[in-house]
Amino acid sequence: MSSRVIVIGGGAAGMMAAGTAARAGAQVVLLEKNRILGKKLLITGKGRCNLTNACEIEEVVAKFGPEGKFLYGPLNTFPPLDTQSFFAERGLELVVERGQRVFPTSGRAQDVVKVLEGYVKQAGVEIRLNSAVQKIISTASSEVNDCVQQRITGVRLSDDTILPADKVILATGGASYPGTGSTGDGYIMAKKLGHTIRPIHPALVPLKVKEEWVKEVSGLSLRNVKARLFDGDELIGSEFGEMLITHFGVSGPIILTLSRLVSPRVNSGTLLRLEIDLKPALDEDQLDARLQRDFRLYARKAIKNSLFDLLPRALAPVIIAESMISPNRPVHQVTKAERHQLLKVLKGLSLTVTGTLPLSAAIVTVGGVCLDEVDPKTMASRLVSGLSFGGEVLNLAADTGGFNLQAAFTTGYVAGLHAAKSLS
Repeated sequence: MSSRVIVIGGGAAGMMAAGTAARAGAQVVLLEKNRILGKKLLITGKGRCNLTNACEIEEVVAKFGPEGKFLYGPLNTFPPLDTQSFFAERGLELVVERGQRVFPTSGRAQDVVKVLEGYVKQAGVEIRLNSAVQKIISTASSEVNDCVQQRITGVRLSDDTILPADKVILATGGASYPGTGSTGDGYIMAKKLGHTIRPIHPALVPLKVKEEWVKEVSGLSLRNVKARLFDGDELIGSEFGEMLITHFGVSGPIILTLSRLVSPRVNSGTLLRLEIDLKPALDEDQLDARLQRDFRLYARKAIKNSLFDLLPRALAPVIIAESMISPNRPVHQVTKAERHQLLKVLKGLSLTVTGTLPLSAAIVTVGGVCLDEVDPKTMASRLVSGLSFGGEVLNLAADTGGFNLQAAFTTGYVAGLHAAKSLS
């Protein structure tokens, strides 16, 4: 039998790995537990699929925090420009939008999946759908530094079928959106083979808050605001842009970005404070001047009817209540101290963060296979001969903007290329 590479997981990283390995000369089998390939890809970017970001390698690395340095080598092999070229050369027109986010011009995630599926099929990959993997099979092969190193020999499917393999690429995704098949299976398989799994937390996920008033304005979108996240008196994160108030808390782009800082802390019992600057373009003196102008204009009105030039109508009652001003007080009776309290709330509407929605609601997973145990040049395991990794199963998670998919394509490409090369 010729040498065989088995790729576990038919998502972004898995399809890239399978197609690349086959084109490099390997006999490849792609195992996917779902009845279709790319199920999670179909819902990314609200169904539009933000497939990469048109930025430099350094910016991609920075978006992954301290773990990002692991990606320097892989990204030099397959950078964002190569991702764009990969899809463009296969007939998918791309458009670059705000924040350098790259989407298919069609706005259809299924077009991205179609290109990847074509890449896999044209390379001659054997695709097995509805094929869940129960276990990666290994055997002791040699002693390295007085330790017995395992060698991959194949995989066992859920129906107990055993498929022999010389190489296995684990690209099962994380534990977010379990309905798409990302149920954390890869973490279990890697751990059984001796790999360390960093604690799993949801990331790019909405936040839950203690305050009840959010229910009154659920569905309200706020644009051009600044959100600051505090742990006690320490500012741990700040983002500017758009957010959404929900019946349980807050969501939207800037909240999702900050959420990766929340899970590890709230899981240990810490309550965080989120402050929303509703008018970040104005400093306190400028905003105070604006308030005084509106107060003169609406001097005979009740305060509850005087803020509609400044705030969304639905939010005004909340701001007045948080400022502890009687809503029926005539504007000309509002004291200087009360106006300053109103100013303080407008520049720092406070919310108590009690947690995040569960992993099932997260876009990506923080945590996963320890990067120290993976060779970034090849994506091969340093512990198990014949095992490689690609995508979200690794301890890599970034902000929104196409960075996580770029990491999936990059690590999948490198894993597939080197798995095939190491067979020759």
